Formats: sequence, C-alpha cells, structure tokens
Amino acid sequence: MQEHHDLISLRKEKLASLRAKGIDPFRNEFHPAESVAMARENPAEGRSVKLAGRMTAHRDMGKSMFCDLRDETDRIQIYAQKNTLGDAAFEIFKHLDLGDILGVEGELFTTKTGELTVKIRSFTILAKALRPPPEKWHGLQDVEIRYRQRYLDLMANVDVRSLFRNRSRIIQEIRNFLNGRGYIEVETPMLQSVAGGAAAKPFVTHHDALGCDLYLRIAIELYLKRLLVGGFEKIYEINRNFRNEGISRRHNPEFTMLELYHAYGNYATMMELAEEMIPTVARKVFGTLDIAHHLSHGAPSKVIHLEPPWERKTFWELLGTAIAPDFRLWPLEKKRAKALELDIKEAAHMEEFDVANQIFEKIVQPSLIQPVFVTHLPQELVPLAKISKDDPETVEVFELCINGMEIAPAYSEQNDPIEQRKRFLEQTGHPANAGQKLDEDFLAALEHGMPPAGGIGIGIDRLVMTLTGAESIRDVIFFPQLKPLETVLSPVSVQEPGSY
Repeated sequence: MQEHHDLISLRKEKLASLRAKGIDPFRNEFHPAESVAMARENPAEGRSVKLAGRMTAHRDMGKSMFCDLRDETDRIQIYAQKNTLGDAAFEIFKHLDLGDILGVEGELFTTKTGELTVKIRSFTILAKALRPPPEKWHGLQDVEIRYRQRYLDLMANVDVRSLFRNRSRIIQEIRNFLNGRGYIEVETPMLQSVAGGAAAKPFVTHHDALGCDLYLRIAIELYLKRLLVGGFEKIYEINRNFRNEGISRRHNPEFTMLELYHAYGNYATMMELAEEMIPTVARKVFGTLDIAHHLSHGAPSKVIHLEPPWERKTFWELLGTAIAPDFRLWPLEKKRAKALELDIKEAAHMEEFDVANQIFEKIVQPSLIQPVFVTHLPQELVPLAKISKDDPETVEVFELCINGMEIAPAYSEQNDPIEQRKRFLEQTGHPANAGQKLDEDFLAALEHGMPPAGGIGIGIDRLVMTLTGAESIRDVIFFPQLKPLETVLSPVSVQEPGSY
C-alpha cells in the first residue's frame, strides 16, 4: 500500500516539474493523422506519421529509448534519440511514465529485428497518468477489480477490448440485417406509468412535476404494439430494460434487448427470421458458424454449431424426455413432489404451469447447448400470445435456447382485445403479480384494431455471450451492476517501470 502511494506521489512531483517548465499536459492539444493500425498497413520506410496513444512499455538505452505506444487499434514501437530530440526534450521524455498519453511525430523505419518503429522528431504530452497502470497478468486477476474498474481491464487486456468491439459489431450487423429487410428502428419510453409487457419487479421512481410514480421499463412490448395499431408494420428497437431482481452469471438488473414486430406474421415468421439473422451476424463478425467456448485457457469445452436448420421441440416433449414420457399427465401433487426432489423449494405452493416451468429451467434448459426452438409453452406463462390451434392448453410461442440459455422468446401476438383483457386479469390475480395494474391505454389501443403479428425479443447480452464464448454476462457489459463498496480505488499489482 505504501509503495503504491509513493509511486503516486512521485508521479505528482513529475507533473509539478513539467508545469514548472511551462508544460501542462492537460492543456495540450494534438490531432493524430491516422491510427496505429493504419500506420502499420502502410509501413513505407521513411514515411512521416503523426500518432497518439498510451505508453505501455519503455526500455532505457542511455542516449536513446524504445517505447511502445498503443491506441484503440494496435501497438507500435517508438524510438526516441537524444541527438534528434535535443537535450532538454530528451530529458523530459526519459522521465515519462507508463500510462502517459502522448502524441508523436516522426518517420517509420524497421529495426534489425524486423520491428516497425517510429523514429520520433517531436512529442507532446497529452495526459499525465498519476496512478500506475496494472501489471497485465497479475494486477487484474481479481475479477471484482476487472468489473468495477473496467477501464483498467480494457487498458491491460487486448482480448477484452476485442470482445467489446465485437459486441458493437454484432449490434451493428443486426441493424444492417433488419434495415436491409425493411424494418424501421423506433424509440419508446424508458419511463412508463404502468410497468407492463412482462412479469417482473420494476424499479420505481417519482416525477416531481407530474406528481406521480413512474417505472423504469421492464419491457417495451406494449408500446411497440401501439405502433402496430398506428399503422407501422415492420418495427424494431434495441433498448435497455430494467428489472429489480437478482444478479447472476446470466442476469443483470439493466440489460439490452432487441424487440421486433412484423405485422401479418406469426411465431413461425419469427423462427425463420432468427434462423437467418443470427447465422448471418455470426458470419459477418466472426467468419464462422462454429463458435468455440473455452474454460479458462484450455481446449474448447464445447462448440456451438449455428448452421440452420435448427431443431424444433415442444415444451412438453422435452420434459417428457427428461423426466417421464407421461409427465404432462401427472397429477399436480406428483409434479410438485418431483420438483421438491429437484430442490425447487417453493414447489409445494406453485400452480401446475409454474411447477412445470421451474423443472424445465432446472434440468432441461441447461442441457440445450445447440440451438433449439422450444415451442408450445403453457398458456399461463405467456399471456400476450395466441392460443395454439392444435393444443389449446398451450400458446403459439417459441423460446430459442442456445448454450443452456434462453436467447429469444417469440410469439404469435394476441390481438383480440377481449381475450387479452381476460388473460391480463388472470395474470394480475397470480400472487407473483400482486398489485400489478392493467395497462388500460394499451387495451384501448387493441380495441382500435391491431393486425395479427409475430414478435420476438432477443437478449443482446446473452447473444454476445453465445457468439464470443463468454461465460458470464458481466464479461459482455462494460459496467455490470455490483454491490457498492466504500472505495473501489484500492491498489492493484503494478509494474513500474517496464511494460504491461
């Protein structure tokens, strides 16, 4: 701890020394002409370059220094020579620290070892790092620090930066796919007067000017359907939802969803869309439909094959395979006993559809590694979907499961306002939804007539996990929600001087 504070004090002294010389790093300006990656793509000997980035290594050779400069795109070596910079400038350069942000101008050359390098003729200090950076392999093994101080994680780990660039590319390719097929991107309210569209506990806030409580949205379904009523036929939103519920490897209170509606479609339309869109995105971003998932740094523990067509299985068919062929016909008490045997503690008080769903999530869903459409769920689980014509105890729904997770639910959307009101009333009568209000405005919109439609919601965070091989949702969210600490600025392992 004392060593860490001593390093900070030394860096502050260096900043004071720079300012005494009339150099204030935080007031300097510099505009790079290209990225490091662009410089590497055009490595002509003697070509002038103007680059900016963070110093991530330095090697003092006496009258010259080799350093590494890294920007968002790549790393390049820079070479500072006393004869070129002059005595005063070289003395300043020698006292730079790891983590300092520089702008450099100079010429490219290749060293005898084949390393592309910039021989700098001038440099500008753009930010003085007052805290030493983490040492790459030891300083960020603490997962809590990686998540709480994501900037350190990104600074030290190239693979983490690559993952988040891929997340951005995945979302962009989703947009490209949908826009190319005539879907319109829309925006709907995050603050809602009724928390609807899903059975979940909302975050509550208060609007002073209106004098009423509002809710951070738990879903956007009901507002998008209002747009179907208004005449839009192919719409989507990539949105943030908020649920005041548990945190786990697959759950974060704030998460990103793609929600999409297609008038005159149904759940089969959504099946076709998902089966085309996800492989298209995987090919565009990763160039393959075989996604390897690794445990630590070992060999692949599994490979997910996204090549369509994907398997289709009914909810009850999968439960029958996992438990007993006649499981659906078992009396409620026998199902409850099975659930209790599986350590589902609240089963004794659950209704039949809840018991079946809890057993499904406990033992069936984790086994669904390759893509599978789970269809025909009990109607009580999905009050916003149409009843199945061939099995009236179920609804026209699928849940796309990949890698043991639900990635996307999709429905043939309920557009009968009388049936929808009835289903809402049944839902609000369930103990888990006690106190939930009906969205009367949405029901009024349905009474004006909503075309039949297919709708799908895709969990973007879980999709990114699937496509990148990440095993925790915290690995694919820049700043996941964590329990607050009194301080998150405790020192991590550092390396000073050297590299990271």
